[in-house]
Amino acid sequence: MHYVVRSTELVPRAEELLTAGHRLALIAAHYDEDGPRVVYLFVSGPPDTRVELHVRLRPDRPEVPSLAHLSFPAGRFEREMRDLFGIVPLDHPLPRRLVRHFHWPRGWYPMRPTVPRHPAPGQAPGATPAASGTVPPFGEQEGPYPFLEVEGEGVYEIPVGPVHAGLIEPGHFRFSVVGETILKLKARLWFVHKGVEKLFQGRSVPAGLPLAERISGDTAVGHALAYCLAIEEATGTEVPTEARHARAMLLEMERVHNHVADLGMLCNDVGHGILNAHTQRLREQLLRLNREITGHRLLRGGVVPGGAALRTLPDPARLKAIGEDIREITALALGHSTVRDRFTGTATLGAHAAREIGCLGYVARASGLAADARIAHPFTDYDGHLNVPVHDGGDVLARFLVRAEEIDTSLALIEHFTRLLFAPGTFLAAPPGADAGSGTGVGLVEGWRGTIATRVELASDGTLARVKPVDPSFFNWPALPVALADTIVPDFPLTNKSFNLSYAGNDL
Repeated sequence: MHYVVRSTELVPRAEELLTAGHRLALIAAHYDEDGPRVVYLFVSGPPDTRVELHVRLRPDRPEVPSLAHLSFPAGRFEREMRDLFGIVPLDHPLPRRLVRHFHWPRGWYPMRPTVPRHPAPGQAPGATPAASGTVPPFGEQEGPYPFLEVEGEGVYEIPVGPVHAGLIEPGHFRFSVVGETILKLKARLWFVHKGVEKLFQGRSVPAGLPLAERISGDTAVGHALAYCLAIEEATGTEVPTEARHARAMLLEMERVHNHVADLGMLCNDVGHGILNAHTQRLREQLLRLNREITGHRLLRGGVVPGGAALRTLPDPARLKAIGEDIREITALALGHSTVRDRFTGTATLGAHAAREIGCLGYVARASGLAADARIAHPFTDYDGHLNVPVHDGGDVLARFLVRAEEIDTSLALIEHFTRLLFAPGTFLAAPPGADAGSGTGVGLVEGWRGTIATRVELASDGTLARVKPVDPSFFNWPALPVALADTIVPDFPLTNKSFNLSYAGNDL
C-alpha cells in the first residue's frame, strides 16, 4: 500500500504506523520531472505488511518535517538525505552532517540529477582550480567533523583509524576514557562512500545485479536477493517454486560461512588462536563448496532476476561433517574459562536500547528481540523448519551463542531445501512482457547480519530510475558506542567483532 500525503500529514501518519507496530525500513529521496519527493517505507509482520508514505516537496524549498523525535533510525536517514540531496529535515534535534567529509564543498549535493561531477579536493565542481585565497563557486569545504569533547579530570582521547591494520575497512573511532574505562565512543564512517545509489541509475535490470552483489562483499546473496525481489515485485514476475527453494538454500549457505568465521575470530580476540585456525579451515571448506554450487566462492551468480542458477547441490554428508566440527569447536570455546569469562558481561546492549536504536539481526536477537525477516516477510515456505534462536544477555557471549545456534538452524534448512530441489539447474520465471514499463517494488531479506531492504523504481523503458538499498549495518552501527559505555579499551576489538558491522554496507 502506498499513500500520497501532504507534509503537514506526515508526522501524524508516521506516528500512527509506528504505534501500530510498524518499523521504518528506509527513507528514499527522489528528484524527478515533478521535483523533489520523499518515500517513507514502514514494514511489519507477520503477516507481511508494507506501507509507503509519499511526500511531494516544493522545488524552491525542499523541506520536510523531521521524524527523528519518533524514530531514531529516521533521524539518521534524514541526515543522510540532507547530505546527499539537500532536502532539509525541519526541527531535526541533531542537525550535524553524517555523510559529508572534509573536502566536500558546501552546497554540492551529489544525488541531485543535474549536479556536476565530484570536484577534486579544494576545487569546485566543474571548475578550474581556484586561485589562492578565493572561495570556490560552491562555497568553502565542509571542514573538520565536529566531535563532542568529554572534559573532566583524568579524561583523555584515544583516536583509532580511519586506517587500520590488516584487512579491516576504514572507520574512525574516537574514545574518551578515564584510565581504561570508556566514557564515550564516537564512530565516524563513510570513508568508503561509493555513490552506489547514483551508480544504479540508468542501468538495465541485469546490469544492476553485479552492483547489488557488491554492496557489501560478504553479503552477495542477501543484497542480490533483496534487489531481485524488488525487481520482481515491480514487474509482476512470479518466481518458480524451485527458484525460491534454491534462493533460500543459498541464503543459508552465506549465513553459515560468515558466522563460522566470526566464531573463530571472537575466540582469537581473547587469545585462543587455535580455535580460530580451525574455524578458518572450515570456512575454507565452505567457500570451496560455494564455488562448486554457483561458480563463485562468495556465491555470486546464484541469485538472478526471476530465479536462481545452481551448478550442483551441496553434499549432505560434507555439510554434516562440517556441522559436527563446528559444534565441537563451539563446545571447546564455551568450555574454556578464559573465553567464557571474557565473553560474559562484556559490552552489554539491553533490550530497551536495542529496540529504541532499531537494531536488526543477531545484534537484536542477542538482546532479546525476536526480529527475523524470514518470519515477518517470507519469500518462500519454510514448512516449520525455521527455528530462530534468541538470547537476552545482550553481551558478547549472547551474540556468540546466537551465531552458533543459527549455524545449526541454517545447516538444517540447507538440507531441507536441497531435498526439495532434486537436481541442480537454472530455474527462471518467464520474462516480464515488453509492456511491463515502469513500476515500483520492495525486497526484504534476512541477510546474515539482519534484514536488508531494497526499494526499486523502474523508468518507462524498464531501466533503473532509482534503487535504495539499506544494509542492516546502517541500523546497528549506532548500537556499538552504547554497548561500549563503561567497557574497557582492551575489549573494543572483541566487542567490535561481536557486532561485525559492514563499513561498505553502511557507506553506500
